[in-house]
Amino acid sequence: MSPETSTPPVIQAKGLVKRYGQVTALDGADFELRAGEILAVIGDNGAGKSSLIKCLAGATIPDEGEIYLDGARAHFKSPIDARRAGIETVYQDLAVAPAMTIAENLFLGREIRRSGFLGSVLQMIDKKKMLEESIARMNDLKVGIRSMTQAVETLSGGQRQCVAVARAAAFAQHVVIMDEPTAALGVKEGNMVLELIRRVRDKGLPVILISHNMPHVFEIADRIHIARLGKRAAVVDPKHISMSDTVAVMTGAKSVDDLPPQALAH
Repeated sequence: MSPETSTPPVIQAKGLVKRYGQVTALDGADFELRAGEILAVIGDNGAGKSSLIKCLAGATIPDEGEIYLDGARAHFKSPIDARRAGIETVYQDLAVAPAMTIAENLFLGREIRRSGFLGSVLQMIDKKKMLEESIARMNDLKVGIRSMTQAVETLSGGQRQCVAVARAAAFAQHVVIMDEPTAALGVKEGNMVLELIRRVRDKGLPVILISHNMPHVFEIADRIHIARLGKRAAVVDPKHISMSDTVAVMTGAKSVDDLPPQALAH
């Protein structure tokens, strides 16, 4: 996909700095996610990618720099602020409740209350409506799970990941951030999750994908953001750069200046 570069980025960071004592995790990091794309974020350990993503997700407040959402300055003091702004994050630990059903997990922390006195005063949950909406949302994303009343602990690792991704996609209005969504999954289940990520993107939600799995990154990403030493080293086009050159830039073995112009994403 090649979104119009003239429209403002969906989310943008300029000059982010984050220090932890003597350690500088982010050293003037820039970032931009465009509408309708899957942007992969890669980097060695200590490159600053986790700190960058935590700033975008509201989990960390940067010491310096600015974050913009649709061109307007954003101030996230917590993950709840980012959620309210339409940014949903799927972390590696998934944050699913194994003993609860799929439908209950999809609405975890955002349960639908029953109408009238039962909901407003007695705080009773409308399980029927939650079940109906869960079925509709999973069908919409073509997630093939037989029953929404299954406990999540009965699902495979890939199916659990799909539940977490579907939950994020159901409530996100701007961005879905996914942290290593295919880690610890087999080939078949990893491909199932990748296909779901594509569907999320195709439904109009841009995706930030943090991953160490370079074959997956090259298979699914529209652009690749390379983090190095707390900064953005480059943004490259996976269609015009090799995996080895990408890794070389990521590790510092190769300079961005050594890349052919078409390798850099615009």
